[in-house]
Amino acid sequence: MKTVVLAAGKGTRLAQAGVDLPKAMRLALGKPLLGWVLEALPTGPEDTVIVVGYKKDYITAAFPEYGFAVQTEQLGTGHAVRCAMPALGEYAGDVLICCGDMPLVREDTYSALLREHRSSGAACTVLSGLSDEPLPFGRVLRDGDGGFLRIVEDRDCTPEEKMIRELNSGILAVNAEKLAWALGELRTDNAQGEYYLTDVPQILAARGERVRVCVRNMGDELIGVNTPAQLAQVESILSQRQQ
Repeated sequence: MKTVVLAAGKGTRLAQAGVDLPKAMRLALGKPLLGWVLEALPTGPEDTVIVVGYKKDYITAAFPEYGFAVQTEQLGTGHAVRCAMPALGEYAGDVLICCGDMPLVREDTYSALLREHRSSGAACTVLSGLSDEPLPFGRVLRDGDGGFLRIVEDRDCTPEEKMIRELNSGILAVNAEKLAWALGELRTDNAQGEYYLTDVPQILAARGERVRVCVRNMGDELIGVNTPAQLAQVESILSQRQQ
């Protein structure tokens, strides 16, 4: 098992609050957001690649035992994973992809995703979450039989799609060889003009690969940190968990 953690972002809205650090290095209860993420992962440092970019030296210095890949341009989550692929070398097994700014995801949530992925024999399994939080996440679209159809990013959603409450967590498990092929098929014809990782499951499904969805009632686990208010909210939830 290998894990790729996306942690290249600047966090512009956080930086405007006066602390100019990579977003993943902002502190919650005295620990970097990325530190909380790494603690919950099923893989250790030798099997984890952290994608860094903005002020990367802060992250590499804080977590020197981990492997790193550099995203020199911010061209989207799909591009970030593409930057990590050389660090995986000839590895052909399963890869867990997650976000370095989501410190509330629990270890058992990652484990549930991996169990679903392996038991189903899927090429790719998306972790979706049901949450009452008003989050600007992509929506998971289903076909008439309830199977995976595609993920639509929030900015690309129609008004009807915005009503869907099954949210894409940004976390998935995928076979490394099939991931490498799908990354090469990504295009930027979307509202952001970026390479979306969320297009990978749809690309694989269109090729005839099996794509599954692991649905969890994730609640506050889905909260990522993009603003000072979200950082304060995350810190409060982490504090409550430790009581």
